Parts: sequence; C-alpha cells; structure tokens
Amino acid sequence: MKRGFYTIMAAQFFSSLADNALLIAAMALLAELHSPEWTVPLLKLFFTISYVMLAPFVGAFADSMPKGRVMLVTNFVKIFGCALLFWTVHPLLAYAVVGFGAAAYSPAKYGILTELLPAEKLVAANGWIEGTTVASIILGTLLGGALIAPRLSASLLALDMPLVDTGITSPAEAAIAAIAAIYLLAALFNLRIPDTGARYPHQQHHPVKLVREFIHCNFTLWRDKLGQISLAVTTLFWGAGATLQFIVLKWAQIHLGMRLDQAAVLQGIVALGVAVGATGAASALPLRRSLRVLPCGVAMGLMVPMMTIVSSTPVAYGMLVIIGALAGFFVVPMNALLQHRGYVLMSAGHSIAVQNFNENLNILLMLSLYALLLKVDLHINTIVVLFGLSVAAAMILVMRRHRANQRNFDSEALIGRQPEAATGEIKP
Repeated sequence: MKRGFYTIMAAQFFSSLADNALLIAAMALLAELHSPEWTVPLLKLFFTISYVMLAPFVGAFADSMPKGRVMLVTNFVKIFGCALLFWTVHPLLAYAVVGFGAAAYSPAKYGILTELLPAEKLVAANGWIEGTTVASIILGTLLGGALIAPRLSASLLALDMPLVDTGITSPAEAAIAAIAAIYLLAALFNLRIPDTGARYPHQQHHPVKLVREFIHCNFTLWRDKLGQISLAVTTLFWGAGATLQFIVLKWAQIHLGMRLDQAAVLQGIVALGVAVGATGAASALPLRRSLRVLPCGVAMGLMVPMMTIVSSTPVAYGMLVIIGALAGFFVVPMNALLQHRGYVLMSAGHSIAVQNFNENLNILLMLSLYALLLKVDLHINTIVVLFGLSVAAAMILVMRRHRANQRNFDSEALIGRQPEAATGEIKP
C-alpha cells in the first residue's frame, strides 16, 4: 500500500472513534434529560438523515477539491456539532449536525481509495479500512461507555481549569468535551493526507442540475448487473447493522441485566466479529470472486433469532462475534465491488454519494420501524426474531436476482469491464 493510505486510515480511525463514542454520550445526555425511551434510536435517524438529504450535493463537493481538504473541512463540522450540545441545543438536533459533517466526509474518505489504489487492491484496502473502522467502533463504544461510567466521569468533572468556567456539570457533557478533542486529533491527520492528483471536470453548482445528475447516477448504478447486487447487499447490511446496534443495547438490558455503559461493550463485541470477517475476506477473496460470499448474509440473518434463547454473558459474546464475522466477511467484498463499479461508471465522489443515499435511506426506514415497534411496546424477543428473519429473506431474494443475472453473463469475467450506462451492455 502507498504511504498516504495509512494516513487516510489514521484520519478515518480517529474521526470514526469520536463518532461512535459521541453516540453513547448523546444517549446518556438524553437519559439525563429524561427523554422517552423511543427517542434513543432517533439519534441515529437524525445523524443519518443528512446522508439522504445531501446525497445529490456531497458527491460534487467531494470531487470539487482534493479529498484530504474535504475531510478536514467536514471534520470541523463534526466539532461544531459537539459544541452545540453545550449550547442547550437538543441532542437530536446537535447530533444531526455531526451527521451533516459525516455525510460530506464519507464520499471523500472512500472516493480517495479509488484514486490512490489500483482495482486489484480495493478488496484488501477495504478490508484494512473496514478493520480500522471496526476497531474504532469497538474502542469508540468502549470509550463512550467508560466516559459516562461513574468512576471516570467523576474524575473528568473534578478537573479544574484556572480562570476558566467550562460550564460542564454532568457526566455526558464531560464525555462530549473529551470526544471533541479526538475530532481535533483526526483533523491533524487530515492535514497530512496527500493530494492524489486526481481532478474531475468542472462540477455543477445549480441545485436542480445536481439533483438531475444524481438521479442519473443512481439509475446507472442500479441498472448495472454487478452494481445492483453489490448496492442491494450493502444497503441491506448498513440498515440492518444500524438497527442491530440499538437492538443489542435493549436486548442486553433485558436478557443480561446490563446498564447502558456495560451494554455498550456488546456493540464492541459485534464489531470485533466484523473485524475478523473483514480481515478474512481481505486476505482470501480477490475482487473477481466477491459475489461468492452472498450466502453468508443469509446465515447471519438466521443466527440473529438465536439471541432470544441466550441469558449467559459468555455465550452472548460468542454468538455476537459469529454474527459480526459473517457480516464482515460478506460486506467487505461487496463494498469493494460497488466502489469499483461506481468508479468505472461515473466518478469516485458521485458513486459513493449514491451508495450513501441508498444505504442511509434504508437506515432511516429500519430505525423508524424499530422506534415504532418500541412505541407500541412490542417485546424485544419478537423484534429480534422479526429482524433476523427479514434480513435472511431479503438476502435470499438478492441471491435469486444474482442467479437470474448470471444466466446472461459471467459476473466474474466481467468485473473490471465498463458497461454503457444507457444500454447496460458490456464493453472491454
């Protein structure tokens, strides 16, 4: 890998670390405000809505300047979102601002990989990026839980700055201040990201033209026989993953009797499994064989309902690692294939924007449904079973679609060739 790749990984790691720690801190802040329980999954919904609303514009923004500079600017937007939490802004709205920064950050973060590396290294690069992202999820959730835990939060609140009144009076606020410092560390790495030299034609600025261009890119990727399968899988994965993140917290409180800071550890356990699966996929699967992992998605969905019979913490750890490993093994090759097809069909920034739109629209839908199920007081066991079976059924439908596509072409032979967007034909 080129040297700049590791700088990108470091910047991504610390920014994602802060994102995940901030989610736990924001949940604690909602608890301090005595907000209803069903508002907790809305944190992720408010974070995600920017990915959907800004999708037509962030691709052009990411391609309008060197992507390291885009990552720096958007990282400071996240810091501003942290600051809003201290200014009596509701946590849902403040976390939405952080999501605004993340939505603009993502096309640059992933798009720079296709500019920096050749296609044959994209699965390995995605494995590394996914591994560092997962490590940041593990450590971020653990850090968020530790920062709001009684012992460490008391130490943070005891810190005194001479002649400065910080106004920090609660464990959640102390945690948020520490997390803002991590965002600043990520910004320092952003400054060191190299310019890949990739330049794109002059980007549109008119909103209507940007929306039309985005719609065209969206249809182009969904019509592509390879792009539609990988996009369907990653869309399902990220929607399911975001929902599972909250399901695990609720399930741990009921089945294992854990507090929020303790249950946050289980999110890290799932992420550890994803890291294991991602690493295995990166080392074992070249891009041409990426579509062979689809059955792992069905297996993951069928494993989830087994959570309802678990009441032992060690058994829960093992099961969550397996679920995470299956998820990591099938999503990393799909993500690499999707990035490659998007880059071939359009540009790096535009293709990642399309990917983000679809994935985060599904996150909004699935989190809204989960919040509704909580509001009607459906038991967590019923939610877990419905969730797992729905994921498995959706993956079976994707596999059937892929088999139908294979009747007309050899997918492995055609990976890397460029389709004509208007006709769907393949040309070398």
